[in-house]
Amino acid sequence: MTSPIVSGIQFIGTQRSGSNLMRVMLEQHPAIAAPHPPHLLHNFLPLMSHYEPLNEKNYALLVSDMVDYVNANPVPWEGVTFDKADIITRSKSYHIFEVFRLIYEGIALAKGARYWCCKSMQNLFYSNDMEQFGLNLKYIFLYRDGRDVALSFKKAIVGDKHVYFLAKQWKEEQDICLKLYRQFGNEKVFLMNYEKLVATPETCMKELCTFLDVAYQPEMLQYYRSDASKAAAAAGEMWKNLEKPVMKENTQKFLKELSADEIEIFEWVAKDTLVALGYPLYSPLSQPSLVSAEMIRLYQEENAAFKQQFLKNAPRNDVEKRTPQLQLLNTIRARTK
Repeated sequence: MTSPIVSGIQFIGTQRSGSNLMRVMLEQHPAIAAPHPPHLLHNFLPLMSHYEPLNEKNYALLVSDMVDYVNANPVPWEGVTFDKADIITRSKSYHIFEVFRLIYEGIALAKGARYWCCKSMQNLFYSNDMEQFGLNLKYIFLYRDGRDVALSFKKAIVGDKHVYFLAKQWKEEQDICLKLYRQFGNEKVFLMNYEKLVATPETCMKELCTFLDVAYQPEMLQYYRSDASKAAAAAGEMWKNLEKPVMKENTQKFLKELSADEIEIFEWVAKDTLVALGYPLYSPLSQPSLVSAEMIRLYQEENAAFKQQFLKNAPRNDVEKRTPQLQLLNTIRARTK
């Protein structure tokens, strides 16, 4: 008996743009399996030299390590038990994308779903390679005002902490996503605006369901009552809002919480991309010295200090939940190549 056809959905964009909200909404749909992301490609692609040559023996090791990494995820993948030997048997080629596909297909098949959904937004950097490999994904480009994204990152355990570097990241990633949208078109890429999502969630989710060719489910807006949301909220400070209904007021917070100079720095770096996505500018752009080489060197020092201080003060639970995965990655790095 052949397995049912399962397709993939890939989020693209920048973190802190509502992707956790979108994920748990989609997870409520019976046709979609959207587990909490272990960021498999982001973490394992830089380690591939440790599996070369990717022969039968090393491919088995790669499968084993990637499955172990998923099993160590801060938010467990419920309802699925991975059989490493079966993944190897079902592999059509020895490739990291094949392991990635089969792991995600595994949770979709366990749920009886038509789609698996990967929330690892960094995968936008590998989208063309994934298409050439034959994954044939559908993409959700979730975008949010970059100044609010920067503000959110300044409060999160992950990422840069200075607005200059956050602006550079946001601009680069949105520009790649816009290029992908122009390349693939609206049959493969769905544009989801965060501000519109929180203002009119039912309308947005109905439009997304049409794009995915699945029936809209009202339960999608009741995500905060689900076990998936409660598990994510318990696993880290970054996800605590998943136990709350859609926060309609969670927009334009940067106008009150970022300084005028921070807003101007962001707009100097990313003004063209902000405008391309329909966001107005708020600063006069009268201080080019804010992005001078001398100031950027100062921002580098400040950013490093902010990151170090933030990790020092991070909630112990957030750090402990990530420790098993970090230990596994360190073990792989310590192997002889």
